[in-house]
Amino acid sequence: MAFWLSLIFCFFTFASSTPPHDPVKCESGNTVCTVTNSYGAFPDRSLCEAAKVEYPKTEAELVSVVAAATKAGQKMRVVTQNSHSIPKLVCTDGKDGILISTKFLDHVVRTNPDAKTLTVESGVTLRQLIEEAAKLELALPYAPYWWGLTVGGMMGTGAHGSSLWGKGSAVHDHVTEIRMVSPGSVSEGYVKVRVLSEAMNPEEFNAAKVSLGLLGVIAQVTFKLQPMFKRSLTYEMKNDTDFGDQAVTFGEKHEFADFLWLPSQGKVVYRIDDRVPANVSGNGLFNFFPFRSQLSVAVAISRSIEEDEESSGEANKKCERAKRLASFLFDISYGVTNNGVIFTGYPVIGSQDRMMSSGACLDSHRNGLITSCPWDPRIRGEFFYQTALSVPLTHVKDFINDIKALVKIEPKSLCGLELNYGVLIRYVTSSPAYLGKEEKSLDFDLTYYRSKDDPLTPRLYEDYMEEIEQMAILKYNALPHWGKNRNLAFDGTIGKYKNANAFLKVKDRLDPSGLFSTEWTDQILGLKGNVTIVKQGCALEGLCICSEDSHCAPNKGYMCRPGKVYREARVCTLVSAN
Repeated sequence: MAFWLSLIFCFFTFASSTPPHDPVKCESGNTVCTVTNSYGAFPDRSLCEAAKVEYPKTEAELVSVVAAATKAGQKMRVVTQNSHSIPKLVCTDGKDGILISTKFLDHVVRTNPDAKTLTVESGVTLRQLIEEAAKLELALPYAPYWWGLTVGGMMGTGAHGSSLWGKGSAVHDHVTEIRMVSPGSVSEGYVKVRVLSEAMNPEEFNAAKVSLGLLGVIAQVTFKLQPMFKRSLTYEMKNDTDFGDQAVTFGEKHEFADFLWLPSQGKVVYRIDDRVPANVSGNGLFNFFPFRSQLSVAVAISRSIEEDEESSGEANKKCERAKRLASFLFDISYGVTNNGVIFTGYPVIGSQDRMMSSGACLDSHRNGLITSCPWDPRIRGEFFYQTALSVPLTHVKDFINDIKALVKIEPKSLCGLELNYGVLIRYVTSSPAYLGKEEKSLDFDLTYYRSKDDPLTPRLYEDYMEEIEQMAILKYNALPHWGKNRNLAFDGTIGKYKNANAFLKVKDRLDPSGLFSTEWTDQILGLKGNVTIVKQGCALEGLCICSEDSHCAPNKGYMCRPGKVYREARVCTLVSAN
């Protein structure tokens, strides 16, 4: 079945998909609204509400919106056109807040080819940013691989690509100026527009570079670009025998290095990816296959198969499918082509604007959901957790070896990760941003099955994933990606940032009444309450770390037990009746 589904996927690989759903829905015009993310559910499955949504089309309109809300004392949060953040970053408190959408703030403001700078509004997508830079024969050196993110969204969550070179792979570290619209005093007309830069106001600038949407609305961002260059890419699959050692050093050898780890198979796909001069021959294209439009019925069948495997405990079948999928993706070079059409062999050489990011399923032709992005919540497609944690490079070898020790105990335990293409591992480096990365690290991005209908349904090998998550956070001091993760990843994390207090001082200065803050953001910043939610079954959804059996699923045999390798972990384990 998986083979034929793959053929169906191939057949529709160039089909235009139905565009993503609007994350904001209102009962009457732009009032009485709800907001979600692009996956249709937050970690706690709560419904976020707002009194209304505003769609400013210019900075003047944005200023007017913020001023009016500040005068009325209303809470505000920013929502992007696709709302990709998994945590509740877009939610206001209660039902009386205002959502400010950057959907129509999507224009180029100015270009300066001599200075190699490009200024855009915050609703501009990464795809637009790449294309506009290329028109100037310039390039953003590093960025995420998914081009549906917006500039404001990337700045809000610390989005990144993969590199230890130069200033590193975080988008915000290639920004020279931020224009921020924040609440103001009565004498200021209830709104203030600030122009932030390293030279003029370094404290506010380094807070705004990763802001979590807490300082106001980013109106414009100026990027420092580089002359256009090309990249030479080769994927190479190897055994993971020495992966712990290789992971520590590989990023120093190759500028755009990353990994796809298949731990249950004992394999790693190395991305050998380096900069080459612009005059080197090659017109390659990075069009990542899983980001292309898929036939909705095929995605639904694949999801149904996985649900059946989960309910029946068919781990062997899941592992078999994972092996076939990994082989298929490697054989088609993950969608990379030498000329935009076919793959003829490595290395694939292409210009930076064609090799950095992709997201073809966003192409906006409507076809009644015949095809779609595979995670579109309007179809019965992919529904998953994403745990994304940056482990300091000094701990990476031990962390990898601990995961391999878990696989040795039960080789089938992590096949679910491989059905989601494997563990994506990217390099990040330290950042001057107050809530940016603290040191050179490897970001482990784990995507795995989540029940769509029942939050109290445990997963196959639930305990193995929970142990890896807790091991990274508690044993190896990992930092969570602000735009991904389950609640427990943020518990106490603010204490790991040496400049946390500096960020909070700027937040109080720019938004003294906390109009852009919410109960949830106060929790993750350690200001009030706790981001974990302790209740029956809470550990199954990552809302808590279990401390008693009721936090798991005792009626289905899942009890709270110590970890197998990291004994300090507390995980939901299927306990034999014997």
